[in-house]
Amino acid sequence: MIQNFERMVSMRYLRPRRKEGFISVIAGFSFLGIALGVATLIIVMSVMNGFREELMTRILGLNGHIAVHDQRGEGMTGFDPVAAKLRDLSGIVSVTPFIEGQVMATSKGHASGALVRGIRPQDMRDHLILAENIKSGSLADFGGEDSIIMGSRLARKLGVRSGDGVTLISPTTSSTAFGSIPRMRAYKIAATFDVGMYEYDSTFIFMPLEAAQIFFRLKSKVTALEVITDDPDQIKNFRDRIGKSIGGGFRLFDWQQANASFFNAIQVERNVMFLILTLIIVVAAFNIISSMIMLVKDKSGDIAILRTLGATRGAVMRIFFMSGATIGAAGTLAGLALGLAFCHNIETLRGWIEALTGTELFAAEIYFLSKLPAIVDPSEVVIITIMALVLTFLATLYPSWRAARLDPVEALRYE
Repeated sequence: MIQNFERMVSMRYLRPRRKEGFISVIAGFSFLGIALGVATLIIVMSVMNGFREELMTRILGLNGHIAVHDQRGEGMTGFDPVAAKLRDLSGIVSVTPFIEGQVMATSKGHASGALVRGIRPQDMRDHLILAENIKSGSLADFGGEDSIIMGSRLARKLGVRSGDGVTLISPTTSSTAFGSIPRMRAYKIAATFDVGMYEYDSTFIFMPLEAAQIFFRLKSKVTALEVITDDPDQIKNFRDRIGKSIGGGFRLFDWQQANASFFNAIQVERNVMFLILTLIIVVAAFNIISSMIMLVKDKSGDIAILRTLGATRGAVMRIFFMSGATIGAAGTLAGLALGLAFCHNIETLRGWIEALTGTELFAAEIYFLSKLPAIVDPSEVVIITIMALVLTFLATLYPSWRAARLDPVEALRYE
């Protein structure tokens, strides 16, 4: 019964009369501040998670987890027995021989730098991130000595499409009777792909392995072996096992070495954003303190009457604590709902904003991805929710304590 009375009074204080409207306005701003702080924190952390996951999926999907190079850097010979030995290791998903080299691609008066990767047609079909993202043409036409597959953005730069011809020019030269001239050869575009990452869609060209060996004059050699594991986070363990399996004469280069600075920068930015956006919730918590102090001062007469009627200091403290905690809890839940809804529809909302403003908010040339990703981590959402509730509950303690310590005699004297 007493608890019901305390709850009734606390809820009554959240619906002030017209003359107390200013207190209601401050409480409303506190509610909005907490809701926006929680929602913003959930949205930003989800976008950072999605950004990292999308980049890892595409970078590792195209480049593999470990590259096995010849220690002398002259290309690998007899690579098939080495690849077979690696495939026998547990946890190894695939081992792909490849050739890689820089070229200049030209067609119809347009030119662009490109990275050619020679790969066997069957390995190309097993590369799901490519096989599942063919935009035009067909993988069935990928083979022989004169077919290639290129990124859709690169094709757009050159003004070509599937079935058109492209001339590739190698930076290394060939000696002729007329001097040294760059090596060049015409190829037919079998298909174009779009993996959703600007850097790859605008740069990569895939060529059959045998054709790449001829073009780059590597005969029976490959640049390296690309190894894909079932758990890229355990890459150090795989490095040790691969090194023991194939012995000396090889150099291993894993994805963490290749992208360490990049992913470390994302992690640092993620942590800094979390700290900065947490300050929004802290500021909202201070608003709760100010609004509750004003409420206590305005209700000093009511507090004195409650005390003279037998209400304990604990009861008074609980009344004002519930008032402040209700604002904090309601704001946190509203922010939680808003943040999750925003993350679920973030790409749709981005499209609406771009259509209304006429500007591109998420340029693929800058952010590497063609869409705005958002992955909600349930553990992070729980941490953010608990943190917001704790901060808002702590913010109500001091005003509630002041209300409980109020002397009823002094309060009635100045009422």
